[in-house]
Amino acid sequence: MRRRHTHRGDGINGGYELAERFTLNNQIISRQDYSYILTALNGLATATGDRGISDIYEKISPAADENQTGIILDFSVLQEGNSRFLPLLQTAVSERKAVRFRYTNSKNETRIHTVEPIAVIYRWYAWYLLAYSTEKEDYRTYKLLRMENLETTDLDFTREHGCPEKVLAEHDRNNTFTQTTVTVKCDPDYVMKTAEYLNGRVTKYLDDKKALMELSVVESEQLWIGTLLSLGDHVEIVSPEHIKQRVFECAEKIISLYRKP
Repeated sequence: MRRRHTHRGDGINGGYELAERFTLNNQIISRQDYSYILTALNGLATATGDRGISDIYEKISPAADENQTGIILDFSVLQEGNSRFLPLLQTAVSERKAVRFRYTNSKNETRIHTVEPIAVIYRWYAWYLLAYSTEKEDYRTYKLLRMENLETTDLDFTREHGCPEKVLAEHDRNNTFTQTTVTVKCDPDYVMKTAEYLNGRVTKYLDDKKALMELSVVESEQLWIGTLLSLGDHVEIVSPEHIKQRVFECAEKIISLYRKP
């Protein structure tokens, strides 16, 4: 690239302008780099169905080689559930308008929330809204699947919220979920399923070829109980005792339900 590519003009309208023969160094971003950008854009497009992202993809694609990353990101499953709320929430964030919705929490308590949306997040296999609650004067996360009757209001944001990533990091530091370590004994054929479905890890193989595994669960959640029960008598809880009792009581209720005449 030529070194002398600008010159300064004098007078009241002076400034800087590009020299006539100036060319941009196209080695700043290589065609391989563009290929990675396109892979990420394609994944985002499959997750959200946003046509704007597809338009960006089409603009950049001539600058990239055909997919050389060896990676295909297909997040189309993310469009299930209440992902239909994404466009409304993204617009509310950009226009700095509060939103209102009916929400049922994990304790099955339902009420109306009016919050200032900061960002939409996909984590823990679900979409969440990171928002500021003016009532609680704190940042909260709301699972989109638990929302109903979502609407944008005419209320402007009451404050500056800063970088969404920093807000989320601070929220996570202040709202850590207590996890409980559960030890289970698995049949040999169910070790891989326990690792896949419950993120379990083997701590010891026993003489009868069964394996001791450890799981980390959030006791206030319900999904892990259903997953454990789905594995039947192939996975046995060893400890702690209160988790064994909780799963036992849940199983008893299910049996009682189906024994009704």
